[in-house]
Amino acid sequence: MAAESAWNMPTGTLMKGKKGLVMGVANANSIAWGIAQQLAAQGAELAFTYLGEGLERRVRPLAESVGAKAIIPCDVTDDASMDALFAELEKTFGTIDFVVHSVAFANKNELQGSFVDNTTRDSFLLAMNISVFSFVDVAKRAAKLMPNGGSMITMTYLGAERAIPNYNTMGVAKAGLEAATRYIARDLGPKGIRVNAISAGAMRTLSLAGISGGRGMIAQGRAMSAMKEDTSMEGVAGCALWLCSDLGFSTTGEVVHVDAGFHMMGMAADEES
Repeated sequence: MAAESAWNMPTGTLMKGKKGLVMGVANANSIAWGIAQQLAAQGAELAFTYLGEGLERRVRPLAESVGAKAIIPCDVTDDASMDALFAELEKTFGTIDFVVHSVAFANKNELQGSFVDNTTRDSFLLAMNISVFSFVDVAKRAAKLMPNGGSMITMTYLGAERAIPNYNTMGVAKAGLEAATRYIARDLGPKGIRVNAISAGAMRTLSLAGISGGRGMIAQGRAMSAMKEDTSMEGVAGCALWLCSDLGFSTTGEVVHVDAGFHMMGMAADEES
């Protein structure tokens, strides 16, 4: 099954000879998939992960459509699963040049209403484990396969910086993820490994569907953005391409906002002024 591109993707050789791992594709609307398509279009060789048979049925046809070299099961909360993933990755590629980490989770009942009242200890710890520690663990393991340096990127959202209605536990987890990005960047910098986060605006993804009022976040983001437009997949994928490619040299520890300027606006413009 060939996956259709969501936009007229520029093709080229910017990533020719580079090999990497993409984690977190859920379906054809995933940000991770948009990034993977752009990297593949520029010549990258890719490996993908999936969790469970249900996601494998969605991920495998997409991965195969871009000539994936490996499609590997992975549970980021299980050390044995992570061991197996990176052993298979080393067997397939030997060394790698980049990692795209787009893995996050919070229980749906905590993504609504009051953060204080709805957050439980177990669910909070689960969200931090999957959404934050997984990137730390991936970075530690992936760095061993990057003897010549490389790039790691993860996905975040403005709810890490500001209190967004219903984002709740995920916002706190994303704040932890952004802090982890800086610390990982500091530790891996001497090895020539760059580590950055992309803060994308609200987009029509499976993750957004799990947030109460998620659809409204897109409309509000568009109305309050500087450009008065939705966050585009090509913008997010283009940013990832820059950070994963050699164009991203000297950029590390950054949170790059790709949200049509929504993050920097103070208030909506007065249409009558």
